[in-house]
Amino acid sequence: MTENDDPIAPEEVDKISELSADLEKAKNDYLYLRADFDNYRKSVIRERSELIKYGAEHVFRELLEVLDNFERAQLVELTPETISLYKEGIDLTAIELKKMLEKFGVKEIDCISEHFDPSVHEALGSEETDSLAPGYIIRAFKRGYKLYDKIIRPAQVIVAKDPQKS
Repeated sequence: MTENDDPIAPEEVDKISELSADLEKAKNDYLYLRADFDNYRKSVIRERSELIKYGAEHVFRELLEVLDNFERAQLVELTPETISLYKEGIDLTAIELKKMLEKFGVKEIDCISEHFDPSVHEALGSEETDSLAPGYIIRAFKRGYKLYDKIIRPAQVIVAKDPQKS
């Protein structure tokens, strides 16, 4: 017998068997962990997709309540006697809509008599006036709105300018 033909000692065979079992267990643990992570990843993708698709549901539910009020107003037969009640109902519905928008973080941007800011306002033109200093807003055609701190629609405005001296 040569040196390389030495039989493996029984304790070494036990150690190799133990290491093989440990390796097989680690391999199985890895495969289970990998499968769990893949399931988690798919679940996150599905949840994100549903959030994008249905995330605004609570906003629309409240908006539908406001729509119901507008539809009830459309059913009112207008007569000289009911016109003031109709106007009052429309005004209350508009207030309700504004409150609902504020509840979800949408706020109106104040602009009349404010200094023109191109990051918040869109100038549609200018008018000569003595009532306000140049660069201040005289009128708004469309109100501007913010969603929390982000401008979602700039106010469309007319800006004051110096009157021409004749």
